[in-house]
Amino acid sequence: MSPSLDIRSLSFEAGGNAILDQVSLSVEPGKCIAIVGPNGAGKSTLLKAMLGLLKPSAGSVRWGEQDISKMAGRDRATAVGWLPQYGIIQEAVPVLELVKAARFRFSESRRASLSAALEALTTVDAHDLSQRSVTTLSGGELQRVMMATLIAQDAAVFLLDEPANHLDPAHQMGFYDLISRQWTSGRGVVVITHDLNLLTQLAPSDRADDVLIIGLREGAIQFQTPLSTPKLGDLLGDLFALPITTVHQDERRYFLAGARP
Repeated sequence: MSPSLDIRSLSFEAGGNAILDQVSLSVEPGKCIAIVGPNGAGKSTLLKAMLGLLKPSAGSVRWGEQDISKMAGRDRATAVGWLPQYGIIQEAVPVLELVKAARFRFSESRRASLSAALEALTTVDAHDLSQRSVTTLSGGELQRVMMATLIAQDAAVFLLDEPANHLDPAHQMGFYDLISRQWTSGRGVVVITHDLNLLTQLAPSDRADDVLIIGLREGAIQFQTPLSTPKLGDLLGDLFALPITTVHQDERRYFLAGARP
């Protein structure tokens, strides 16, 4: 079993302002964490710290017994993969070559890398884009291709920042189903989302206890609770300072922000 990614009393300051304040959590194999919170809560900063891209003011991020920021590039790529909120690629490389490059941590033949890249593109329903130039893709197409690079990299933990931002509703549902399949197959997943109604798409109904919802505000954790908790709507309402009504339909819950019962 892979080690866990452990965040211990993590704090980060910028310009004299506290961006993160004593954040602690653990990302274990076969578990999913969804981080929600208002703009400026520190969510993206937390992901960058988990990647070892930011040096914390206090606390640590560890992969097993190793400090994530001190790991060699290939070793770190084995541990964590990142899907940023906006993928920006300016070089006109073919999609297949971009996804193949994500296999850099493996010592394998070009044929094996191409095969894994094609399989990853098929997984995200983007096989038909393999010969396109990356610079010709729409925002939604690029996001699916970037997810394929993550799958090709095959890290133990996926860190996803608003992964369905550029997708239409149908592809959003499919994307979150793909995320669900990633962690239920044994990978650790952390996902930031502002769409509260996509939370219920993160897990099959019998695995909702394995999805942890973390509410982050002003850099501090306000709550940690399983997706299955009946009081989740109330916790989200307090977090965003909005009335939120919980609606049940087809064995799923939906959260209507600003609605009153």
